[in-house]
Amino acid sequence: MGKSNIFSLDNLSLQDINEDAELIPLMTSEDEDEIERESLPEFLPILPLKNTVLFPGVVIPITAGRDKSIQLINDANNGDKVIGVVAQKDLNTENPGSKDIYNLGVVAKILRVLKMPDGNTTVIIQGKKRFEIEKVVKEDPYLIAQVSPVVEAKPADGNAEFKAIVDAIKELSLKIIKNSPAIPSEASFAIKNIETPSFLINFVSSNMNLRVKEKQELLATNDLKERALSTLKFMNIEYQKLELQNDIQSKVQSDMSQQQREYFLHQQMKTIQEELGGVSAETEIEEMRQQAKAKKWEDKIAKHFEKELGKLQRMNPQVAEYSIQRNYLELFLELPWNEFSKDKFDLKRAQKILNRDHYGLEEVKKRIIEYLAVLKLRNDMKSPILCLYGPPGVGKTSLGKSVAEALGREYVRISLGGLRDEAEIRGHRKTYIGAMPGRIIQSLKKAGTSNPVFVLDEIDKLGQSHQGDPSSALLEVLDPEQNNEFYDNFLEMGFDLSKIMFIATANSLNTIQPALRDRMEIINMTGYTIEEKVEIAKRHLVPKQIKEHGLKPDQIKLGKAQITKIVEGYTRESGVRGLEKQIAKVVRYVAKSIALEEEYNVKLSQADIASILGVAKLERDKYENNDVAGVVTGLAWTSVGGDILFIESILSKGKGNLSITGNLGKVMKESATIAMEYIKANAEEFGIDAGMFEKYNVHIHVPEGATPKDGPSAGITMLTSLVSLFTQRKVKKNLAMTGEITLRGKVLPVGGIKEKILAAKRAHIKEIILCEDNRKHIEEIDDTYLKGLTFHYVSDMKEVLQKAITKQKVKNAKTL
Repeated sequence: MGKSNIFSLDNLSLQDINEDAELIPLMTSEDEDEIERESLPEFLPILPLKNTVLFPGVVIPITAGRDKSIQLINDANNGDKVIGVVAQKDLNTENPGSKDIYNLGVVAKILRVLKMPDGNTTVIIQGKKRFEIEKVVKEDPYLIAQVSPVVEAKPADGNAEFKAIVDAIKELSLKIIKNSPAIPSEASFAIKNIETPSFLINFVSSNMNLRVKEKQELLATNDLKERALSTLKFMNIEYQKLELQNDIQSKVQSDMSQQQREYFLHQQMKTIQEELGGVSAETEIEEMRQQAKAKKWEDKIAKHFEKELGKLQRMNPQVAEYSIQRNYLELFLELPWNEFSKDKFDLKRAQKILNRDHYGLEEVKKRIIEYLAVLKLRNDMKSPILCLYGPPGVGKTSLGKSVAEALGREYVRISLGGLRDEAEIRGHRKTYIGAMPGRIIQSLKKAGTSNPVFVLDEIDKLGQSHQGDPSSALLEVLDPEQNNEFYDNFLEMGFDLSKIMFIATANSLNTIQPALRDRMEIINMTGYTIEEKVEIAKRHLVPKQIKEHGLKPDQIKLGKAQITKIVEGYTRESGVRGLEKQIAKVVRYVAKSIALEEEYNVKLSQADIASILGVAKLERDKYENNDVAGVVTGLAWTSVGGDILFIESILSKGKGNLSITGNLGKVMKESATIAMEYIKANAEEFGIDAGMFEKYNVHIHVPEGATPKDGPSAGITMLTSLVSLFTQRKVKKNLAMTGEITLRGKVLPVGGIKEKILAAKRAHIKEIILCEDNRKHIEEIDDTYLKGLTFHYVSDMKEVLQKAITKQKVKNAKTL
C-alpha cells in the first residue's frame, strides 16, 4: 500500500475530496457522536496496509497494487463502501495472512477510487471507529474477518489536565508546521480549526513521522488521555530533531555560501590567468595527477603522493605554503623512481675508453674493470664506494667521467669542498620558506636515472659548523647496507641509492672522518713519471689547448724533446695541471703571433720554449753535488706528490749542542736526535773520536726554510749526513735515500714510495736506498718507470753507511 502525505493527498486537495464525497475531513463532535452510534458489521473485508496506520476520522490516500487489494476495493466500492483497514507487521510480506496483520484496526469508508496511469488503483478512505478481529473466516479472494468494536475511554468533560495536554499538542503542532519546510503553511489553518480533541490527537498521530509499530501502539491505546500524552512525547522528540536539523542546515548553508563565494573568486582568477596565458591551479593539479600515472613508483609512494596532492588541492593558491607544496610534488614527479639506464658490459670497449682518456693509472683501471666484470656476472651487485686518493691534477675527477661513459651511465658530480651545512646533504624540512632537497636528491633529479656514476669531489675538504657535520650525513649515503632507504628531510621518503656507483676523490686521508673512510675502498692514485707526463701532453693536453685557443693542429708543433723540457724545467708536481698551464702559455704565444701576423717557428725548438717560458725555474732541484761532507739527498712525500730535499749538517766549536733548523716538525726533529744518539753509541765502530761530541756543536739544516716538513722518512738521511760530517767522507754522487731509523740502528719502511721514485727520476738520481720491506712497493711499479734506477734494500744503518759513504775524504777536509 502507499504512504500518506502529512496534509496533502498526492496532489489531491481536501476540497476535491469534499466536492466528490460531500464529507468534511475536519470532524465535529456531532460527527463523532454519529459515528459512535453507527453499528459495526459482524464481518468485514480486511485491507492490509504496508507502511501506514489509519486513525479514526482521518482521511488518507492508499495506492493498491496487489490483485487481492484491488478486487477488495472494487467489490466494496460497488457495495456499501465499508472496509476494515489493518496494518501488516512486516512490510516485506507480499501476501499477508491472518498471522501477518495486527488484531486492532479501523473501519474505513471509501470516499473515492481513482485509476492511475501506471495501472495502480488509488483509493481515498476515511477512518470511522476502531475494531478488533475475532477471527479470520476467509482468505480468498481476500481476507474477511469477524470483528467486534473497541470502546475508547475518554476523560470527563472539563478535565483540566486533559485540556492542557490537547492545547500543548495544538501549540506544538503549529511550531512543527512553522519550522518544517516539508509541511505546507496551509496545514496550520487545519490544525487551528480542529475543535474535537480526539480527532486532533488522531490527526496528529496519523501524520507524525513514526514507525508503523509506534503508530500501531498509539492506535491500540484505549485511554484517550494516555494516547494524548504519548503523542505529545513523540511530538517533542520530533520538534527537537527539527530544531537540530534546522540549526545544522543553517550552518551548512553559511559554509556553502562561503565556499560558493570562494569558488566564484577562484573561477574568476582561473579565467584571468588563462587570459594572461598562464595555467590555473586546477589545471596544474590535473596535469600532476596524469604525470603520476606514468611513474614507476611503489604503492606506498603512490599513496603518499596522492595524499600530498589532496593537500595541495585544498590549499588556497595565494598562501605561501602553496608554492612549497607544489615544489614538493613537482620534485616527486621529476625524481627517477625505479628508472635505470641499461649498463653496457662490453669490457673490451670499457678498457679502450679508459685507456683512451687516461694514460697510466693501471691499478685504478684494473679495479674498475674488475667491478664491471662482477656486475656483468651477477647483474644485481650493490655498487661499491670507491675513493680515489692522490695529489691534485692526476685525473681523479675526469676518471669518473670516463667510468660513466664506459658503463653507459649518466655522469653526476658535486663538489664537497668547503661544505659546512648538513642540510646540503640531507635537505631542509619543507616546513621552512625556501626549503630545498639536498644535493644528492637534486643531482639525481638532473641525472634522470637512479643509477648514475656519482663523483663526490674533494671529500677530504668537508667542513663543520653549528649547522651540523656534513661528513656525518654522508655516512648513510656511502654505506651500501643503508643507502637503499636514504632519507632526505625535504622528500620525507626513503630513496634507493644502492644502485649508484659513488666515486669520491681526496688529496689527503687524514682529514676524512674515520667512520666515513671505513665505508670506502681507498684506491691510491700516485703521480705520473716524466715519460707519462710527456705522453699525456702529446695525447691530451696539447690538442685540448690548441682547440681552446682557436688554432689548427698544423699551426703549432710541439715535439717530445720540447715537452720534456717543459716538464723538467717548468713543473714540479705529481699531476699535470701545472704542465697544462705551461703548454697553454706556449699556445697563447703562437695565437698572439698569428693574430699580429708575426713570424714564428711552427715547429718550436727548445730555445723557443726557453724564450717563451723564460729561464728554467726548477734546475736547482735536479741535483746538488755531494762534494761537501754532511750533504745528503733525501726523498720526501708532499700533498702535491714526491720531492727531493737536501740534509745539510755542519760542525762548529762549542759544547756538544745539537740545533736543527728548516721549519721541521716534531717527528723530524726526533729523527735527528735519534741519529745523533745512535752515532754517539757507535762512535768507535764508525771511526769517530768520542771527544768530538763535547768539543763541537752540530747544526742540521733542511732547505727550503719556508716550507714546513715533517715525518720519519728522513731518519737514515740525517744519520748518513752526520756520519759523513764527523768522518769528513763524502756521500756517493746521484744517490738518494728514504727510511725511518730506530735507536738500535734498524731501518723501517715508509710510505709514498712511488711519488718519491718519481721525484728521484725528475732529479736524475741514479741510485736509491730503501728499507727491505719497501721492496714489494717497488715491484708494484711498472718496470718502464724504473728504467735507469738502481735500488739498494737495507735492514740496518750499517748497510746504509756502507752503500752511501765513500772511503774518499772530501777535498779540504777539516782536521777534527
